[in-house]
Amino acid sequence: MGSSRARRKSRSSGLSRANWEQMKIVLALPPSQRDLRLDLFRGLANWAMFLGHISSTVLAWFSFRNYGFSDGADLFVFISGYTSALVYTRRMQEHGFLFGTTRLLRRVWQIYVAHILLFVAYLTSVHFLSDKFHTPDFIDLFNVAPLLNAPVETLTQGLLLRYKPLNLDVLPLYVVLMGAFPPVLWLMLRHGNWVMAGSVLLYFAARQFGWNLPSYPSGVWYFNPLAWQLLFVLGAWLALGGANTLHFLVRSRTVFWLGLIYLAFAAAMTLAALLPALQGIFPRALFEAFNPNDKTNLAPYRFLHLAILIIVGARLIPIDAPGLEAAIWRPLVKCGQQSLEVFCVGIYLSFIASLVLERISGGVLAQLLVGTCGLAIMTAVAYYRSWSKRVEKSVHAGAHHPPAGEPHLPVPELVQQKSRMTVGAA
Repeated sequence: MGSSRARRKSRSSGLSRANWEQMKIVLALPPSQRDLRLDLFRGLANWAMFLGHISSTVLAWFSFRNYGFSDGADLFVFISGYTSALVYTRRMQEHGFLFGTTRLLRRVWQIYVAHILLFVAYLTSVHFLSDKFHTPDFIDLFNVAPLLNAPVETLTQGLLLRYKPLNLDVLPLYVVLMGAFPPVLWLMLRHGNWVMAGSVLLYFAARQFGWNLPSYPSGVWYFNPLAWQLLFVLGAWLALGGANTLHFLVRSRTVFWLGLIYLAFAAAMTLAALLPALQGIFPRALFEAFNPNDKTNLAPYRFLHLAILIIVGARLIPIDAPGLEAAIWRPLVKCGQQSLEVFCVGIYLSFIASLVLERISGGVLAQLLVGTCGLAIMTAVAYYRSWSKRVEKSVHAGAHHPPAGEPHLPVPELVQQKSRMTVGAA
């Protein structure tokens, strides 16, 4: 019977390898290479989102959103799609589609659990600290009031991802996009261009017909998944060979200079919305076409802004740029490598920072100090998680590879042996 199972497994593996060979997948990166630009800019996106979430402070001027149509959230979703395609396609190549899918769904569960833990800690902290420090306005500001009016229903809707306090919109979007990714990836590995075209059509249909997911207690999702999926799918498509198709855009000097002009226009238009004195430089109709910035449905000018940033960034910072390994960038790179933990900590700290500034001091120096401390804590968490994972990996490897001269025992036998040793010692 054992040999029969082995033969079936062998035949299954053989078919799997044949199928992968027929697909002729060309990943953007070989298995041995890591693109530090992805880690760097994902870390930068995490920092920018933290600073931008501290309400009514000068810290927002250190984030992306004041200088263009797109911001850290756009970059985060795009890079997540890119890295997810790279990581889980490699898993599928090595162990088959089913194994890769289970690993992907395990990651979805990890993100969901992280969101729920953050959700509970966030709600509890906002409610408790607002009451303790006499800042009742925070209950409404951070959208925690539904918890007081209908606690059971609010918590239930939170578990269903329909109710989201202020600034807790990104992870539910991430859960939905990753949860839908297995069949999308399966199709992309066979008909990548068609999937990309379908993503574009869904994006325009969602905008045209007002498709979105319902939110609680009213309204719709702040990040419309049917629109924002375009960034995620674009990242995945580029990782699976689309980058080679569009590389001519990176090499084109015309595209580069036109892109810089558009980035300058986007910066001026965004600053004009923040500084009324600048609004006079634009015709009223032109200004109103770009303001307010439609973030919920990912306005086309917002998508174009991120696309140009990617093209310009890829041209100015090649993958082998020696400066990427400079010590000054290591904190950002580390935060990008541990992005889920860093993001969750950053969201929580943004509330704590807002409370501190409200209760103690809202001066510029206090704002800079609070922002710096928050970034330092996020970076410390990233370094700790990196160290912790290395230790866990080495311990796990040591358990499976005992020192030379010692027999390798199966887990049950190893447990029995340790049990006998314990009894003897007693």
